[in-house]
Order: sequence, then structure tokens, then C-alpha cells
Amino acid sequence: MTHEKLDSKLINELLEDGRASFRTLSERIGVSVATISRHLFELEERGVIVGYVPKIKYEKLGYGLTAIIQLKVEGALIPDITSKLAEYEQMISIYEVTGDYDLIIIAKFRDTLGMNKQIKAILIDPIIKASNTSVVLNAVVENRQFCISEFEEMDQEYYGNVQGAWMKKTSRAD
Repeated sequence: MTHEKLDSKLINELLEDGRASFRTLSERIGVSVATISRHLFELEERGVIVGYVPKIKYEKLGYGLTAIIQLKVEGALIPDITSKLAEYEQMISIYEVTGDYDLIIIAKFRDTLGMNKQIKAILIDPIIKASNTSVVLNAVVENRQFCISEFEEMDQEYYGNVQGAWMKKTSRAD
């Protein structure tokens, strides 16, 4: 089995069961526990796998309100406001984007009162020029992770460099 194929199988197995033991992974994939351990370590070192966390249904914990907050910000000050926004734990995603707004934030709240308080606290910052908030009525798909195909979807820079080095070695025969 190629390095790339093993990595994609390992990632896909972990997406299915992030708590699977090395032994279980080795049985499912058909390689040794040592091979699983080595590949997992390499994926972590390269930053492909950045942690192992449970999938949480926030609404079961009382955070049933999801808000999408769009902010227009003074261009050069985007890093300042994003670092401030990152301090709010309920801001689960913060994106710098193109378009009419500079930032899109996904946040979870217990209720509209909590959402209103937090948004008002954010909007007092003079860096923010305009805002638009939408409340999610129904999350059709949320926090989806998807299985990857083999080589094409893996870290192209890493595998491109490996393949490029191999191609250079083999082409020296002329």
C-alpha cells in the first residue's frame, strides 16, 4: 500500500471513530500497529491532524441558537478585531472573507438575550464599520468532516515534493 493511500485510509478511519485504538486501526487497514503509529505521528507533525475532539451537539447543552455575524472592518485593523473576537468562546468560527463584509463569524448562544448582549459588546468597537446578523432557523448540515480520496486530496505540497524528488532522481539516467 502506498504512503498516500495508507494516510488517506487512516484519516478516513479516524473520521469514523476518532477513539479507535492503534490495534483496531491496524486491523481495519491491514498494516502493523507500528506502521499506524508512525503514520499517525507523521500526520500530526505535518499539521494534517491537529487534535482529537468529541463532536458536540451544542443544542443538547442549551446552546440552540446559532448566529451568523458579518462585519465590515477598517481594512488594516482586521487582525486587531479578529484577535478580540477570538477571545469570545461562543464564537466558534471566524473567517476573513471577500465580498461586502470582511469577516463572517459563526456563534452559538443559549437565547436571543445572550446573543443581543454579546453582539452589542462587539459593536461598540470603533473598528467595526457595519454589521449584519442572521439567526439560523435550521442547520441542515453542520460541522461536517468528509472522507478524503487518496493522493489527490492529500497535502499536495508534501506529496508533490516527495514525488518531485523521486522524478528528479529517476530522470538523471540520461
